Amino acid sequence: MQHDEKLVSAAIQGDRLALQQLLKTEKEKLYRMAYTYVRDEDNALEIFQQTVLQAIESVHQIKEPEYFSTWLARICINKALSFLRKNKKLVILDEIEVRRAENQFSIDISEQLDMANALGLLPEKYKTALMLRFYQDFTVKQIAEVMDCPEGTVKTVIHRGLALLKKDLKGVYADEWQRDFN
Repeated sequence: MQHDEKLVSAAIQGDRLALQQLLKTEKEKLYRMAYTYVRDEDNALEIFQQTVLQAIESVHQIKEPEYFSTWLARICINKALSFLRKNKKLVILDEIEVRRAENQFSIDISEQLDMANALGLLPEKYKTALMLRFYQDFTVKQIAEVMDCPEGTVKTVIHRGLALLKKDLKGVYADEWQRDFN
């Protein structure tokens, strides 16, 4: 999301209301990003709060206002990765939750859970690139900024990440199709 550069500049200069307005527009995106990493509402909320706190404390360090969203995303991702390293746990939906979700919701929700679960199993670089590209609608250039790597590398990471997802999900849905067919 591209923000009004005047609003971002005002926030950088210390205008708390401008920063508050910017953070309000980013809050849902940041929470979803944190949740995708930790898969727990309370922990995602904690990461979101840490992200907002760090943004408030360090907004004056932004050098180019047009990168406000990527700057915030980078903080959120770093907080989520730090949380995962600190707690040394991989959070995956267990089978009971998936079954309950399948019974309560439509197939679309089930497919979204499968996708989120498969995404959660990917190595961090693939997960980050795919989340930013498809969940947050970041451009390749913005993702390169967040991941601190060349745009060509981002394109390769996205391509390989999609291939891994396709491979993982193909197995899930091929098994279901085989079971339903027999």
